[in-house]
Amino acid sequence: MVVRSTRTPRSAPTRVVIAAAAVSLALLVAGCSSGRVDTADGSSATLTINKAFDLKTADPGRMYEPTGQMVDKALYETLLTFEGGDVSQVVDGLASLEQSDDAKTFTLTLNGEHTFSDGTAMTADDVVFSLQRVIGLKGNPSFLLDGVTVTKKDDTTVVLTTENPTPALPAILANPALGILNSKVVKENGGTTDETDTAETFLNTTSAGSGPYVLDTLDLASQVVLTANENYDGDAPGYGRVVIQNVEGATQKINVEGGSADVALDLSGTQAEALGDSVAVTSDPSANVIFLLLNQNPSVSAITSNPDFVKAVKEAVDYDDLVSIAGNGTAQASGVIPSMLLGALPESGALTQDLDAAKADLAKSGYAGESVTLNFPSDISLNGIDFPTIAQRIQSQLKDAGITVELAPAPVATELDAYRNGTETMGLWYWGPDYPDPSDYLVFTPGDVVGLRSGWTDGAAPAISALADAAATGGSDDERQARFEELQTALNADGPFIPLLQPGNNIAAAKDVSGVVYNAVWTIDIAALAAQ
Repeated sequence: MVVRSTRTPRSAPTRVVIAAAAVSLALLVAGCSSGRVDTADGSSATLTINKAFDLKTADPGRMYEPTGQMVDKALYETLLTFEGGDVSQVVDGLASLEQSDDAKTFTLTLNGEHTFSDGTAMTADDVVFSLQRVIGLKGNPSFLLDGVTVTKKDDTTVVLTTENPTPALPAILANPALGILNSKVVKENGGTTDETDTAETFLNTTSAGSGPYVLDTLDLASQVVLTANENYDGDAPGYGRVVIQNVEGATQKINVEGGSADVALDLSGTQAEALGDSVAVTSDPSANVIFLLLNQNPSVSAITSNPDFVKAVKEAVDYDDLVSIAGNGTAQASGVIPSMLLGALPESGALTQDLDAAKADLAKSGYAGESVTLNFPSDISLNGIDFPTIAQRIQSQLKDAGITVELAPAPVATELDAYRNGTETMGLWYWGPDYPDPSDYLVFTPGDVVGLRSGWTDGAAPAISALADAAATGGSDDERQARFEELQTALNADGPFIPLLQPGNNIAAAKDVSGVVYNAVWTIDIAALAAQ
C-alpha cells in the first residue's frame, strides 16, 4: 500500500480570514491616490497594482500567502517554474530536472550562470542553503519539503531524495516560497537553516534574490514598492518601478476605472462586468473549488450517511443556476481538481441535475422530510462570491426535490473547528491548492484530511482507496491524468463530496498594460507586464 501524507495543509478558509483582517479603512482612502507615472519609455514607468493584502512577510522561507507569492515571484527565481498561466506543465527555471522513474530522486542542474542582485554568482551552495532553510525554519511553507533530503553533488548540481514516491515535487519547486537566496548575504544578516534564524527583518527590507526586481520598501499593511534589478540575467521587466497597494475590491474598481491604478486583482464577477470600455478584463476560473460535504458518520447524521440520500442531493443541485449567480469567469467544477491542473475531469464528467432521479433516490433512502442542517462560514467571500448566497440557493434547490434544509451560518473562526473536527452534518466549503499538482487532492479520499472532515474513515470505500493509492504512485503525465480522472469519476459517483463551482478570477487592467495572465500560484507575473 502506498503511504500518503495526512498532514493538515494550509487552510483555505484561514487564508481568507488573514486577508480580511489585513484591509483597513485608511488604505481604502490611500488606494484612491494616483500612483501612475506615464513616460514615453515603459521600462522607466511606474506600474500601480491594487491588491487586498494577505501579506505577512517577504521572506521566502516564511511566506505562504497569495500576496507574498506574487511579490516573491518578482524578487526570487525558482529551480523550476511555469510558463504563463499553464500550471499543468513544469518547465526549467534556474535548473533542468532529471527525475527517477520511481519519483524518489530528483537531480537539478543549474542551467548556465545566474547572478544575484548584488552581482554574486549563484552556486549549488545557495540552492542547498535556501531549501534547507525552508525545511529548518518550520515556517508556513516548510510542509512543501516534508520528507525531502537536499544534498549538493557538485558546484552546479543538487539532488533531492524522498523515501516515498513524490511526483508532485517538480510542481512544488516552482513555488516562490522556494526561491533561491544569496546564502552569503543572508548568513551575514542572521540567516541559518534552523529555527535560530533571524534574517526575516533583513529580508523585509532588502531582497537577496536573482529575480527581475529588488525590494525597495515594504509596509505589510499598506504597500510594497519594487524596482528593477540592474543585474538580472533575463529580459528587463517592462516597468522600472512597481507599487503594490493594499486596497479592497470595491475601491479597486474605482481606481482602475479612474486611472489611479493600472491593475486591479480582487474584483468580483459583478464588479468586472460593470467596468467600462477603458479597462480590459481577464476572466478565468480560479483554482479554488467550492464543494458540499455530507457527513458519513452515522452518529453525526443517519440521513447524510445514507448513500441513496447522498446520490439524491447530487442529482437535486442545479449546477447551471449556481454558475449563473456567481458572475464573470465562474465555471462548474467537474471534480475536486480544478480545470487547469493535470488530472482534472473534462466537463463531460461533471455532475448534472436530474430531479426525477433525485426524488426516486430520496424515496430509496427512507428520508421522511426531516430537517437537515447545512453548516457554512457566514463571513467568507471567495472571488466575490458570498457563501450565504450560495447556501440559500442550495436550500431552495434541494427543497424542489423534497429535501428540507436548515441553514446554520457561523463566523469562519467558529465554524472551522466543526469542519476540521468532522461534526458538520452538511458543510459548504472550498479548497485552494497548496501546490498545483493532483496529489494535493488525495486529501478528499477515505481516511485523509478532508475525507475525515466528512466522517469518511479509512476502509469506508476500499475501491476508492485503491484508486487513490494507484494515483499516488506517479508515472507519466498521461498515466497520472488517467488515474486521477478515474479517481474523480468514482468520487463523483460514490463519494460524500459534491463539487460545485470554480469561482471566476477577474483581473482588470488599463488597456495600455500588456502581459496580464492569471496564474493559479502567483496570480500574475509582475515582470511580464509591460506598457504597450
